[in-house]
Amino acid sequence: MISPPPPFILGIGGTTRPGSSTERALLLALAAAAAAGAETAMLGGAALQLPMYDPAVPELSEAATTLIAQVRRCQGLIIASPGYHGTISGMVKNALDYIEALRGEPAPYLEGRAVGCICCAYGWQATGTTLVAMRSVVHALRGWPTPFGAAVNSAQPVFDTDGRCLDATVAQQLALVGEQVVAFARMRQLATVDA
Repeated sequence: MISPPPPFILGIGGTTRPGSSTERALLLALAAAAAAGAETAMLGGAALQLPMYDPAVPELSEAATTLIAQVRRCQGLIIASPGYHGTISGMVKNALDYIEALRGEPAPYLEGRAVGCICCAYGWQATGTTLVAMRSVVHALRGWPTPFGAAVNSAQPVFDTDGRCLDATVAQQLALVGEQVVAFARMRQLATVDA
């Protein structure tokens, strides 16, 4: 039996500020996915500054075309958003709205893909509501949220100036998100090969 290729896991998220805690959390989860044998790529805050999604405009910007091509190619995603006023940031939500371009695909939207959810917010209440909102969006896009979603309270020091995680529990949680996305993607690959 031929082994399937390493699953491709795409990370989407961050903020308009380079090196944000959200982007650092996403990088740690993607590093765990890579350590578990996946190919990974990240579309961070700079890549997500897209025009406001408008379904009446069929032409996509270059950045939106890249986003859609990467989502189409991936077997799993990790989405990381800051919690702004109790929910997903407008920038991350706008990027997810562009997935509408995949509605006519054989596997529409996020069909059959595991999606790890990470949120970073200033306070536990905002992390909880943001994580619930992210899971709801993933469900609406027909994705499979991983059993574990990471909520990072950025009111406490989490990362040092070099991006290293200062909290071993947070680091373990972010790694678990990455590992679960890879494990599910591999199970889907094997199920597809056996079908």
